[in-house]
Amino acid sequence: MELWQEMIRSSVHTVDDLVEKFCIDRDVAEKLDEFFQARINPYYLSLIRYPGDPIWLQCVPDIAELEDIDSPEDPLNEDDMSPVPNITHRYPDRALFLVTSQCGLYCRFCTRKRKVGNQSKISMRTLDSAFRYLEQHTEISDVILSGGDPLMLTDSMLEKILFRLRQIPHIQIIRLGTKMPCVLPHRITPQLCEMLKRYHPIYVNTHFNHPWEITNESKRACGMLADAGIPVGNQCVLMKGVNDNAETMKELMKGLLAMRVRPYYIYQADLTKGANHFRTPLRVGMEIMDKLRGHISGLAVPQFVIDAPGGGGKIPMLPNYVISQDDEKIVLRNFRYNIYEYPDVRDESKVTDQSMFMRKTPRRRTLQKKDKIKKVKIPVIQNGEGS
Repeated sequence: MELWQEMIRSSVHTVDDLVEKFCIDRDVAEKLDEFFQARINPYYLSLIRYPGDPIWLQCVPDIAELEDIDSPEDPLNEDDMSPVPNITHRYPDRALFLVTSQCGLYCRFCTRKRKVGNQSKISMRTLDSAFRYLEQHTEISDVILSGGDPLMLTDSMLEKILFRLRQIPHIQIIRLGTKMPCVLPHRITPQLCEMLKRYHPIYVNTHFNHPWEITNESKRACGMLADAGIPVGNQCVLMKGVNDNAETMKELMKGLLAMRVRPYYIYQADLTKGANHFRTPLRVGMEIMDKLRGHISGLAVPQFVIDAPGGGGKIPMLPNYVISQDDEKIVLRNFRYNIYEYPDVRDESKVTDQSMFMRKTPRRRTLQKKDKIKKVKIPVIQNGEGS
């Protein structure tokens, strides 16, 4: 048995563990376990510095999870976009391939908690139908292995899946969606990296949410992947009490880049049952992005996105840099809020209908006395309330 497997076996997992380690009332612990079980491996447990810190919040069950009963279990409508078991096909040329129900850490904000930890919900027995679907749909060129966490599989089992995928001519890109470099970096071994190299192009999307997760062990793991020619990107979730301020995000993004991990996405927290207490007002994410762009390297600036409820996909959210625009010019502001005017070019020989993707801003005029100004009451979202 490898070290990472021994650490999984030694995880905080049972009701007794929750009562003993975190002094949770037994009745509450039993209800939390029934709602969504815990798994905190010894490595990630060691990162906790004090009760309620950003590491604790992500992994220790909280009674607030039981108070959120109205949010959906499947906010991204993955199940309705699953043509066969184990496959979610939302985007035209990409497919999500769920290969295991297990994770090295059960995150309390998990969007897929309705399936994670339940082998009957993500079964290895239905992989053949998933492979057949991928073979038949030639428009799919990019497959993301997820679950659960695909690196919970042994090297040999994972290689069987990769080998089968590489027999499908139209699949060009294989991505692994894994938190292991962050939550259990011991899983990244020389043997694993040598195996993955045989199936290039391979990409890894990992998931760091806080600078304290960047350790010597995680740096080593990410370095091994990079040395194996595997580009590593990071997806983090914006969460109240974890990373909902610009300074924390700056430190995280710069730390990721220093260990050869490219910041990819910051997600607005999904409307997931049991996770509403993590959500922040949308303005928080917008303000963070405004304080990242121009203030740190562009390589370290991710996209801030909302994964639209109901399966609408990722929608980028950007601070507004456009002050006004007409046929002759666009007026912009930069990261220092200095104003600039950029002359536009009008191509008289080929008029493009811009209405398909942009609403033109009318030229401004001076208000006259006869003009009536319609006052609109705008609701204010208080910090800590849902957005």
